[in-house]
Amino acid sequence: MTTALVTGAAGALGRAIVRRLAADGHQVAALDLDASALEGALNLKVDLRDADAIEAAFAETAARLGPVGILVNNAAIYPARPFLEVPLAEYEDVHAVNQRAYWLMAQHAARQMTSGGAIVNVASITMHGGWSDLAAYVATKGAATSLTRALARELGPGEIRVNCVSPGAFPTAAEEIHEDPEAYNRFVLERQALQRRGTPEELAAVVSFLTGPDASFVTGQTIEVNGGWVMA
Repeated sequence: MTTALVTGAAGALGRAIVRRLAADGHQVAALDLDASALEGALNLKVDLRDADAIEAAFAETAARLGPVGILVNNAAIYPARPFLEVPLAEYEDVHAVNQRAYWLMAQHAARQMTSGGAIVNVASITMHGGWSDLAAYVATKGAATSLTRALARELGPGEIRVNCVSPGAFPTAAEEIHEDPEAYNRFVLERQALQRRGTPEELAAVVSFLTGPDASFVTGQTIEVNGGWVMA
């Protein structure tokens, strides 16, 4: 039984990933600022802007569940604001949660993966074509893909596989930034090859594959899960 750690666990995508990994037979530590409990998981309230809190979460996870063998970097924040109006403090918050935390989480996880392991970083479809009013978020999601490739190369000799999933427009709380939900839904479907919205469980299934034995020779890849909006 492998210990898996998932960040951003209280959101729709995070919850689906936690549940899927638990169903796969893993022991799961669920990290989020939201203290809401996820059944069957070790729930840890962690502010990913706090490096000490991240380190403490890994120590507690290892003590209670054993060394981490799977890491899913899923947490992200996405304040919407025109680029010219973004204050430095807001940009630094986005970078801290969406990029620096991915780096720190991967470092701590890799140190515990002495017999190999799997890391999955969550990017975003927005990194392909950009997105107005989300420059900081988009920049960090592009960085997640580049970090994935660098870590796959460096950690590969230790049988640590590092991959990335890039979700499309899943119906989650993130869509609340759009003023007209119906118009946004039409906008999405007009661009997808599949004429329906995806579910968090469909993204979780890809994470399950990338962290499981069937993907034992897959590393350094970014898998697009977007209904055919962007085709890589």
